Amino acid sequence: MSTATLTIDLDAIAANWRALDRLSDPSTQTAAVVKADAYGLGVGRVARALARAGARRFFVAVAEEGAALREALGPGPQVCVLAGHMAGDSDMIGDLDLTPMLNSLDQMTRHLEALPGHPFGIQLDTGMNRLGMEPDEWAAVAAIALEAGPELLMSHLACADEPDHPLNAQQLATFHALTDGTGVPRSLAATGGILLGPEYHFDLTRPGIGLYGGQPFAQAQPAVRLSLPVIQTRMVEPGEAVGYGCTWVAERPSVIATVSGGYADGLLRSLSGKAVFWAEDVPCPVAGRVSMDLISVDVTHLVELPHSLDLICPAQGVDDLARLAGTIGYEMLTGLGPRYSRRYTGGAA
Repeated sequence: MSTATLTIDLDAIAANWRALDRLSDPSTQTAAVVKADAYGLGVGRVARALARAGARRFFVAVAEEGAALREALGPGPQVCVLAGHMAGDSDMIGDLDLTPMLNSLDQMTRHLEALPGHPFGIQLDTGMNRLGMEPDEWAAVAAIALEAGPELLMSHLACADEPDHPLNAQQLATFHALTDGTGVPRSLAATGGILLGPEYHFDLTRPGIGLYGGQPFAQAQPAVRLSLPVIQTRMVEPGEAVGYGCTWVAERPSVIATVSGGYADGLLRSLSGKAVFWAEDVPCPVAGRVSMDLISVDVTHLVELPHSLDLICPAQGVDDLARLAGTIGYEMLTGLGPRYSRRYTGGAA
């Protein structure tokens, strides 16, 4: 095979959901965030595995993602849209039974006029200054909104992956101030919020990155492996350079393997000269720059030349790779491109 293989372990994703469900307060429902095509891993297969594990409510970013998820799951599970009810979404929301999380007075007006009686939730801004009604706006519309019967009041923590950050407690206090006494189910915690403790759990938690093996859920099972096929190997003599810009020069007779993959596949150019591939448990450093479709790897020290090399594997998780690239696991996962051959294991794959 000439393209890289991204292997997705559906059993690991389901196990991570169950583990986060156990960490949530026993009275709390655990949902699943599957936006961005389940963080790049394929929303259909992933969501069905999560539904078999017990997830009954899912969150996506926009209505179009909700349509793809509804097609995968069929009727039954609740599909919540974090972007709310955008102009032009009414038919999709109504026909596919999507639940928008309304973020503003404009969205609330649009939803109540276009789809009276249709389920909705409300997102409140408690300090992240991204999505949601601000406290003053909420105070002005709360009576009308609550009379219309929202199914959920939610907010989002900005610094949950930093347990000691003062904004966590500030957002928690603000959320209480805005929602106490409403009688409406509430949600504040994603993966990081779950780990902050039961006071952040409320009625619903929404794990995302932790399902896919990412930080800050350190106990997560690895869910992905990325293997790149070797297209060609060559001998390079001392003093010869490899790749664009001649940034890597051989100091000894070297064997260089060229693998299929590059920044067009989400393998960031910032990994140049930093990334390490793995031949089982043996590290093999990148030689020179990451280019669009190809990466050169120094395999001089291997006893046998490999047919493929791993970039994400048990020896190097997605967050390890992200640190080398100067980014976060979220970006690495969601950036993995469409050219990979996706292979699913477990979960009745």
